[in-house]
Amino acid sequence: MSQKKPLAPLSPDAARVIETDRLRLRMFRPEDLNDLAAMLADADVMRYVEDGQPKDRDVAEKALRSIMAHWQRHGFGRWAVEEKTSGEFVGFGGLRSLFGTPEVVYHLAKAQWGKGFATELGRVSLSYGFDVHRFARIVAIAKPENVDSIHVMEKLGMHFEMRTSYYGMDIVQYAITAEEFEASR
Repeated sequence: MSQKKPLAPLSPDAARVIETDRLRLRMFRPEDLNDLAAMLADADVMRYVEDGQPKDRDVAEKALRSIMAHWQRHGFGRWAVEEKTSGEFVGFGGLRSLFGTPEVVYHLAKAQWGKGFATELGRVSLSYGFDVHRFARIVAIAKPENVDSIHVMEKLGMHFEMRTSYYGMDIVQYAITAEEFEASR
């Protein structure tokens, strides 16, 4: 197993396109709708998201618009994620505002599961949040039965904070501070 390369701090110009060893994170474009709609229509992908039901194309289009608008409102957001060498759509992830608190998110197409992409995406998203936006703390949430997502949070160095309710859903919340993240580089 290869040793993890330390992350260098990111610059404010990094938001447009960020590349990791295997991934390219870029701003969403309207032409990403087909890939996003296919991913959100997959029952396995949606199992632990919101009501657990696949979403139709109209919902995917609203999600795409919301993701794009979030960047304008907050100055940070979620990127479309591609496999760097093939250009294949991997999913999306980055940061969003959870009731005013920055939240790291990663949402991958089923064909991309088990490759370590969620951890890679989560790590660079945390770096962006701490290095560029100087957030003091970033959270992540998941349904308690989503053990794979919780495992990613733990691999990112996040620690359990609480079990709570979010829009009527039982969730667990994990967090990491800027100091904890810096120590893990």
